[in-house]
This record gives sequence, structure tokens and C-alpha cells, in this order.
Amino acid sequence: MKTRTGKLWGCLSLAAVISINLAITAPAATHYVDLNSTNATPPYTDWTTAATNIQDAVDAATNGDLVLVTNGIYQTGGYPVNGNILTNRVAVTKPLTLQSVNGPAHTVIQGYQVPGTTNGDSAVRCAYLTNGVTLSGFTLANGATRALLNGARDGSGGGAWCESVNAVVTNCVIVGNASGYAGGGAYFGTLVGCMIGTNSVLGGRDWGGGAYNSSLANCTLVHNSAGEGGGAYSCNLNNCLLVGNTAGIGGGAIQCTLISCTIVGNSASSSGGGACGGTLNACSISNNTASNGGGTLNSTLNNCLVSGNSAGSGGGVDGGTITGCTVVSNSATSSGGGIYGSAYGYNSIVYYNLAPSGSNNIGTKFNNCCTLPNLYGGGITNEPLFVDLANGDFHLQSNSPCINSGNNIFVTVPNDLDGNPRIVGGTVDIGAYEYQTPSSVLSYAWAQQYGLPTDGTADYADTDGTGMNNWQKWIAGLNPTNPASLLAMQPPVATNTTTGVTVSWQSVNTRTYYLQRATDFTAQPAFTSIRSNLLGQAGTTSYTDTTATNGGPFFYRVGVQ
Repeated sequence: MKTRTGKLWGCLSLAAVISINLAITAPAATHYVDLNSTNATPPYTDWTTAATNIQDAVDAATNGDLVLVTNGIYQTGGYPVNGNILTNRVAVTKPLTLQSVNGPAHTVIQGYQVPGTTNGDSAVRCAYLTNGVTLSGFTLANGATRALLNGARDGSGGGAWCESVNAVVTNCVIVGNASGYAGGGAYFGTLVGCMIGTNSVLGGRDWGGGAYNSSLANCTLVHNSAGEGGGAYSCNLNNCLLVGNTAGIGGGAIQCTLISCTIVGNSASSSGGGACGGTLNACSISNNTASNGGGTLNSTLNNCLVSGNSAGSGGGVDGGTITGCTVVSNSATSSGGGIYGSAYGYNSIVYYNLAPSGSNNIGTKFNNCCTLPNLYGGGITNEPLFVDLANGDFHLQSNSPCINSGNNIFVTVPNDLDGNPRIVGGTVDIGAYEYQTPSSVLSYAWAQQYGLPTDGTADYADTDGTGMNNWQKWIAGLNPTNPASLLAMQPPVATNTTTGVTVSWQSVNTRTYYLQRATDFTAQPAFTSIRSNLLGQAGTTSYTDTTATNGGPFFYRVGVQ
């Protein structure tokens, strides 16, 4: 009996497991939509009973279901959501997938625009999507919102209104839509692989002709318009193309984060033809126009190429910060062909730009840049030596002075504009492109200045017999052909138990130093830092150690940061 009981319990346990697995793997239902269906019968679970409009099938579906739509222009159906006035051609208020059979070229969700205006009481938005919805393979066309009577929900997203970025629109064409508040094409949502074109915002906030507050990847935004942010407003864009968009401010984008995007041929009647505000990483910004800031206005640019843009002032860049960028072949009719205004430049090339005043820059503060003139900080004025300036190849030649001539402390991202490692050879290059096969670890500009070869043979040679090799002399900013050019401590100029000890060292004004002190060489470590970020002076730099007041002994050493 015991043996039989054990077998019986084993069978019951196995049956329970099978039952649970079947419940977990049960497929979601599929509901079908065919504009030409002749036997539309709820819940529309095969093609012979398909719904004739999308909304009916969505209403029949439950969470996690698939609504599959075949070819046609769907321009009937829909209703308001959550007590709002605006009608939506399709309102998906439960998490499900709405997908076309043959893609956006064959399947259209068409809203309605009141003739002669971009919005009105009879306007119909294309799609309303709640969190967890995926909309795939449709053209959203001719949608519109009401005038600004009920805020963002009724006035935004003529093509698609999404509850948040947790609603996904993929492989869609969003075209010819309009809103009266924000987001002519799309409001919120995550958009992947979409084309967003000829959408507009007129009235209300007038923000984001193509998209507002959305996350976009691998999308094209073309010929959209708004008062601010013709292509996008307050969006995250990755690997997107923004072309031919227009606005008063921020023709391509405003207050956005853009990664690996191409921003070309956009315009702003006022400021920021390509982009206004925001952060741009590894982007190409070209042939944009504005009154101020043809390429960008008050933006943060990292590893970007800014070329061929034009404006009244700040042809390439107006204000903001550029790091590891190449700003070249831009123009201004007044001032600052390359950069204008209170901008900051680090490890960047600003060259071959044109303007009646300040061809390359005016009012910009540079650090480790290649530009002419270079009035405000360390760097070089040498021509950068591009591979093919005339044909727009701004990679560095093998003998470019920009190789190894930047400063690693300004490196903000791991890769250059091509996606290659940002630091090769130990020191970052100046400009957007890192030369990938340097022969020397020296700054090419520094080596060329003193007639040293850049093939690596002189890197660790002591050419002037001072005991310091050329790499050390370059780090210290010294002259490798002059034995008197040293980094050396000098005797204290004063020792006083009340005011401390003043120490001095030979220095240059292109380096920053740190000072260390020891009182007992038997201790480990013997030296500790007492001050950093000491800006070097030409000839000699001094520092008073006000804590050295007890008679010592005190031992000092200095280093280059």
C-alpha cells in the first residue's frame, strides 16, 4: 500500500505542474480588421469575421492581445478619452499590440483637420495610446487637435498622443498632422524607426513640430515646423536624421539630448538653426541657418562636427560649450564665423571659418584648442591638416599637429565621432576625430615646434642632457633644445615661524602644478599634497605654505597636473 500511495501522489503532482504551464504559455487572442469585411462579427477573431474599423477590434480585445489590420485607409470610428472633448480615430486604452499586415505604405490611420485651419472643434487626432501599447506599421496622417481649450491632452499630438514613453510607436510614418498646443506629430511616446514629416504646431505653447517630450531612435524628422523646436522639443534622440525643419528658435531641435544624430538643412528665423540648448554627443551639424547660431545656440557639444552653417553672428556656434569638436567652414555675415559669444572651447578645432569680424571666433575662451587667433587659453594656431578640406573630409592627416595635443581631463565620452576610441597613444587629439595609429606619444604640435621627429624615435631621448627625456619635457611644457628650460625647485625666499615658508620653482604659464611636502622621510608615503591647481606663471611660480610654522624640517617637491 505504501508503494501504491507514493505513485499516486507522484501522478497528482505532475498533473498540477502541467496545468500551471498551460496557463502561462496560453497565447493572447488575435483580433482582425479588414476595411472590406462583409461579416463583421465580434470579437473579430478571424479574417472572415474581421471588424471594418480599428476601434471596434480594439474595444473587443483585452490586455496583451494583438489587433491585426490589413490594407486600407481607416478614417472612421474613434471616440474621446477620459472625458475629453477631442475625438481620436483610434483610442487604445489598454496594453496591447496594434499592428498592420503590410506596413505603413498600405495601412493608414487618417484623422481630420478642419479646412483652412490646423485645429478646430471638429478636429480628429489619429491615435491615442496608453502605457504598454505598441503601434506598429501604420501611416498616421492628417490628424489634428482642438484649439487650446483644454490643455495638453486635447491640444497636443495631432498624429499620436501617448501617456508616456512607455507607449511605443514603431515602423510608422507620421505625416501632415497638426496640433494647437505641442507635438504636431507626436506627444510623448517612444518612437522607433519612424518617419515624422510635415507636421506642425500653431498656437498654444507652439513647441515641437515633429515631436514633443518623446524618445526617438533611428527616426527621420523632415520638414516639420513650430514656434520652438521645428523637429523636436525636449526629446531624447538617438541615431536620428533631422532635415529641413523650421522654427523661430531651434529649427532642428530645442532642449533635446541628441546622440549620433545628423542635423542638416534646418533653419530658424531667430536663433539656433540646427539646435538650441540641450546636449549633442557625436553629432554632425551642417548647412543649417539662423539669425544667430546657424549651427547651435547655447548648447553643449561633445565630439561633434559643425560645418557649412551660416548666420548673422555665430555661423557655427553661438554660446555654449564645445569639447572635442571640429568647427570648420561656417560663415557669418557679421561676427564670429565659427564661434560667437560667451562660449567655451576644449580640445576643439575652430578653423577655416569666415566673417567680417572674428572669422573663427570672437569672445570665446579656449583651452587646448586649435584655432587662429588663439587669444584666451592654451593650444595651438597651426593649420590642423585635414585629409581633404575641399571635399569635407575633416579626419586628421598622419602629420597633423592636432595629434596627441589635447588634454585628457576634458574628455567626456569614450569614443570619437566615428565611434573609435577617443584616446589613442596616451593623449587625446584635438578635434572630433581621433587619429587611430599615431607613431609617437608626444604632442605632434610640440614636437614639430622644436624640430623633433614624430615617428617615435625621439619620445624618450634626452636631447639636451638635462636628465629629463622629451616626453617628460613635453608634459612639463619645457623646451627640449634648451638645457636651462627645467622644472626645478628654487631655494626658499623666506622662512618664518609666523608666516610659514614661501617656495618657488621654474615654471611656464601653460601648465597647472601641485605642491607636496614631507617632514619625515621614514614615514610612508613621505610626501603628501598640500595644494593643487596652482596656475603656472611665466618664469617662476611661488606659493606660501602657511602651515609650516613650527621650524621644520620641511621638504618640498612640485609636479605637473
